[in-house]
Amino acid sequence: MPPSYTPTARLRLLVLFLASLSLLFAQTLASSSAAAEVSDPCAAPVSDGGSEAPLCPVRCFRPDPVCGADGVTYWCGCPEAACAGARVARRGYCEVGAGSAPVSGQALLLVHIVWLFVLGAAVLLGFL
Repeated sequence: MPPSYTPTARLRLLVLFLASLSLLFAQTLASSSAAAEVSDPCAAPVSDGGSEAPLCPVRCFRPDPVCGADGVTYWCGCPEAACAGARVARRGYCEVGAGSAPVSGQALLLVHIVWLFVLGAAVLLGFL
């Protein structure tokens, strides 16, 4: 016969399980984002008429945003980041608040939403 648990013990087991699951999820996201940042998106040299160094200031006719390692979006691409002396982390704009955090803001938002659902279910089922 399986052991019977009190509602408080069930809630503790549920919280412990969800906490370990969310930590595992956050660690997986952090390791996958760290592996994705190894390559340099601006590895191809940018040449403008034979000169090796980019001309500063950069004349930008169409936006080609890149996200610098400093968390700043350089709208004119790799040449503008090179003029600023910044290393490019990835192509595309930088997310707000995504500075040097290993986990994106969307992942943390997802964890908070899951916790709210768990709390709501615990209240509805009479655990709290």
